[in-house]
Amino acid sequence: MTIIDQGNGAAGPAAADLIKDTTTQTFVKDVIEESKRQPVLIDFWAEWCGPCKQLTPLLEKAVKAAKGKVKLVKMNIDQHPAIPGQMGIQSIPAVIAFVNGQPADGFMGAVPESQLNAFIEKLTKGMTAPGEPNIAEILQEAEAVLAEGDAAAAAAQIYAEVLQHDATNIAALAGLAKCYAVSGAMEQAKQTLAMVPESKRNDPAVKAVQTAIDLAEQAQSLGPVAELEQKVAANPLDHQARFDLATALNAQGNRAAATEQLLAIVKRDRKWNDDGARKQLVQFFEAWGGTDDATVEGRKRLSTILFS
Repeated sequence: MTIIDQGNGAAGPAAADLIKDTTTQTFVKDVIEESKRQPVLIDFWAEWCGPCKQLTPLLEKAVKAAKGKVKLVKMNIDQHPAIPGQMGIQSIPAVIAFVNGQPADGFMGAVPESQLNAFIEKLTKGMTAPGEPNIAEILQEAEAVLAEGDAAAAAAQIYAEVLQHDATNIAALAGLAKCYAVSGAMEQAKQTLAMVPESKRNDPAVKAVQTAIDLAEQAQSLGPVAELEQKVAANPLDHQARFDLATALNAQGNRAAATEQLLAIVKRDRKWNDDGARKQLVQFFEAWGGTDDATVEGRKRLSTILFS
C-alpha cells in the first residue's frame, strides 16, 4: 500500500542542485541533456547588465519554489559568447526554457515576479516534483483497494493520507466519505462531505456518495427485507412494496436483485409514481458508479425495456 511520506525531510532538492553556472564546454551536459529529465532554464547575463541583476534573484527564488520541477543554469555571455551567438541572443537578460533537449519557450528583459511564476507554472504543468507524492496514482490505488469489497478501512487510510497532504482534494474527500458510507458510518460520511466546498458539490464523485447516503437513509425506515418480500409475493402488483424491497436490497449490497425489482415495475407500469421506478434505478446507477458491472448491465436492460 502506498502511504504519503510525512517525514520532516527537505521539501525538495537542495538549491545547489537546482541552480548552477555553465560554460561553453558544459552547456550540452548542463542544459541539453539535463532538460531530458526536467525543464531547464538558461539565463544569459553579464556583469554590466543592470536588469540582469534585478531578474536573476527573482529567477532563483521562483526555481527554488518549484521544488525540483525545473532547474536554472546561468551563462555569462562575456566569458562564454559562443552559445548565445549560435542561439541568436542579441539582448540580455534573456531566458530560454529547454524541454526534452530542445528550446521550448523563453522571454527577454526583466519581467515581474508574478510573470516569472506564471512562466514556470505553465512550463511544469502536470509535473510532480521529485520527492513529492503522485496524488493521482495514490488516488487510483485507493479506488482499487476500495473496489476489493471489504477493504474500506484500508482505502480510508490512503484517502486520509492524501488529505493530510492536500486538505481540499475533492476526490480524496469523496473517497473517504464513500469508505464511511460503505462501512455504515453515515454520520462520518456526511461530516466528510460537508467539507466539500459548495462550488464542488456537483462533482460526480461527490454526488455519487451523497446519493448513496440518501438511499441508505431511505432504506432505514423500510423494515426487514423478508417482510417486504412477503408483501410482494402476496401481491405482485403492489408496486410500492416492490419499490421498497428494491431500496432495502440495495442497502444490503444486493445490486442485481434491487435492479430486478425496479425493472419489474417499469415493465408493468412505467407511469407508476411519476416514473418513480426508473428514477430510483437511475439513482442507484449514480451511487454505484458508471463503470460498475451492475450499472452497465442495469442500463442495458433498462434501455431494452424502454425502447422495445
